[in-house]
Amino acid sequence: MTEVLLKELSNSDINWMIATGQKKEIPAGTILAQQGKALDTLHIILDGTFTISVSQAANNPLDKAFAAIEDSETLEKEIARLSSGEIVGEIPFINVRPAATTVEAIEKSVVISISRQQLTAKLQQDVSFASRFYRAIAILLANRITQLGYSKLVKSKTLRDMLFVLEQLHDSDIDWLIAIGTSQKIAPNTVLIREGGPVDALYILLDGTMTVSVSEDERNPLTRAFAALEGEKTRSREIARLSKGEIVGETAFIDTSLPFATVKAIGDSLVLSIPRQQLAAKLQQDIGFASRFYRVITTLLANRLQEMFSRVGYGRRVYSKGQPLDENVEYEDELDSNILDNMALAGTKFDWMLSCLRRN
Repeated sequence: MTEVLLKELSNSDINWMIATGQKKEIPAGTILAQQGKALDTLHIILDGTFTISVSQAANNPLDKAFAAIEDSETLEKEIARLSSGEIVGEIPFINVRPAATTVEAIEKSVVISISRQQLTAKLQQDVSFASRFYRAIAILLANRITQLGYSKLVKSKTLRDMLFVLEQLHDSDIDWLIAIGTSQKIAPNTVLIREGGPVDALYILLDGTMTVSVSEDERNPLTRAFAALEGEKTRSREIARLSKGEIVGETAFIDTSLPFATVKAIGDSLVLSIPRQQLAAKLQQDIGFASRFYRVITTLLANRLQEMFSRVGYGRRVYSKGQPLDENVEYEDELDSNILDNMALAGTKFDWMLSCLRRN
């Protein structure tokens, strides 16, 4: 993944990281991120290999069963590995969640560490750097999702996703999306995005429900794509459902690979379609908009990745009555206070966007 940072960041960005960060050699066994704990440092891996693992205390019957089988009080499962060019600790710069995994060096490694305070200040002061940084993080997160496998992908917190989107975009950004976009009624069974096919627009689902499915056809992607266009039925498996407020097709703006899934309307739906060509031009011409847009995409990918980590693990942290709360642990059924604070404002923005589209 080294080429991602070198390709997306400028020489001045890299020079700033070198000048600001602390380069250090760390021994095998060093933990850069601890699951459930707050993170205050961003680490860029220059050399070495790290494991990403999910571990959960055996505090419910299912966890206890696994613990008994493995003769362990703590369940830990390696789910991926990181190497040169990867970043650890990016989540605090995207949302307020604690670490969803533990990241540990398995050999002597070299990293550059930048404090949260220094990087946050840089992101706020240098909008061009912010745009490039968030885009690079989004690409790295998309690659991790691919590495984990799409079978574990689930999108179950559409409200939270939309709240992040509306919170981070300016009113002028929403005005532009409304002005350039087209409100489209989508009939049942209409394919919005086809697996392995081109993505022509960014879609915001304003009303209705859509299904996300992956093909179980073993033929090559090109053959499957032509077969689908010719009306041939192929085997597929539903992996998620999308509802009001979801964004579809966003990864096409940070990942050049073709879509991994098909998105199809279940019933009558309404979408706001933002042409890809116009949006790509806007991202090139308006650095402020680009920084906010890429931060939104990074937030969505980070949320999905953390939900995947939860599914990969043996169990989930769920609060039980009478159990003391740990401030450093996010429970599966817990709503973050920042989300609650912004819920009313985000809902108002979404309703305002709908009313503007109806008037148009």
